[in-house]
Amino acid sequence: MSPGGTVYVVDDDDAVRDSLVTLLEASGFTVTSHASAAAFLDTLDKAPSGCVVTDVQMPEISGLELLRRLSDRLSHFPVIVLTGEADVPIAVEALKNGALDLIEKPYSGETIVAAVRQALTQLVVRSDRDSRRSEAAERLAALSAREREVLDGVVKGLSNKEIARDLGISPRTVEAYRANLMMKMGAESLSDLVRMAIEARGEA
Repeated sequence: MSPGGTVYVVDDDDAVRDSLVTLLEASGFTVTSHASAAAFLDTLDKAPSGCVVTDVQMPEISGLELLRRLSDRLSHFPVIVLTGEADVPIAVEALKNGALDLIEKPYSGETIVAAVRQALTQLVVRSDRDSRRSEAAERLAALSAREREVLDGVVKGLSNKEIARDLGISPRTVEAYRANLMMKMGAESLSDLVRMAIEARGEA
């Protein structure tokens, strides 16, 4: 079972490109191919998130230059770079520019498929985390100022008595606020409440 997401194959060599498309489609991936980095970049604004598999040596825009141009989108388009040269500087440069993986030619089909599967799995995990964070942030924004103060105390690991002392209210009132927090945040446990608060603030 292959994770969802599109694989974008970018290679100016028709034979290599077609071979990669055939291999990846046979492995259950959705694949689109481009004969140049420029052709891929032209479609980027409307392209759904996915893994980019690109050759490093291409005319006009190389794989390394493509990486640089994708620098602010690598969280949505992780890049696997293919190189025909056992060239350490190229490998280091690619990784410095954010490549998820660098694979030397000749490579096995299993190596490519495993790398793509890993990249798309990471995308799914990141998407799930971003969705949870967005939902938690919305719930956090709906809390009253006092509820947020109590939540701050909970996240710091303070007891009800310590929170009550800091806020000048009774421990029983803090308990009531905590119960409201659990309900409003949709938390099933104290640890769940703390995790959601941390995610909502972008600290996770």
